[in-house]
Amino acid sequence: MNGAPYRWISWQAACHYHARDLVAWSIGDHSFSFLGGTSRLTGQRSQITTQSIIAIKGRTQRPAALTKVPPLSNRELFRRDQFLCAYCGHRLPGSQLTRDHVMPVSRGGRDVWMNVVTACRPCNQRKSGRTPEQARMALLYAPYVPNKAEYLILCNRHILADQMDFLTRHLPRQSRLLAID
Repeated sequence: MNGAPYRWISWQAACHYHARDLVAWSIGDHSFSFLGGTSRLTGQRSQITTQSIIAIKGRTQRPAALTKVPPLSNRELFRRDQFLCAYCGHRLPGSQLTRDHVMPVSRGGRDVWMNVVTACRPCNQRKSGRTPEQARMALLYAPYVPNKAEYLILCNRHILADQMDFLTRHLPRQSRLLAID
């Protein structure tokens, strides 16, 4: 099936789309059935069955909606960088990591995906308000903006295997998420 990943929805929203006949197609290894109320006319209980991936009927998303830069947060940043300090290479839990601005904000750097990397607290303090070159601390990897599929993977903890297969088909070849152990 064709289609681009757009967003995560709740099971309630999936039922809403099915009930309003707005599902164009659904795929996935998992199906989920939800029971509704009992009809006064027929005495039968309603049931909606859906799969783990659904496409919604209607207008296709504007290309700008699919290429929109996802919101930046430490949780997704640390996941993008695989919890790896960009300077010393240590892999640490999120509680021991910080957001480092490659070009410091104090020097005109912006708080955007292309200017931030994950850093351990000691490296971030050592770098201080300097650029990596000024601090003589080489970056081990370059920052990048995750695409929509990457962002959906980064922001969800419990992704079913069929959903992950669908999303990984939309990752760029150079995505770090393809190399996750």
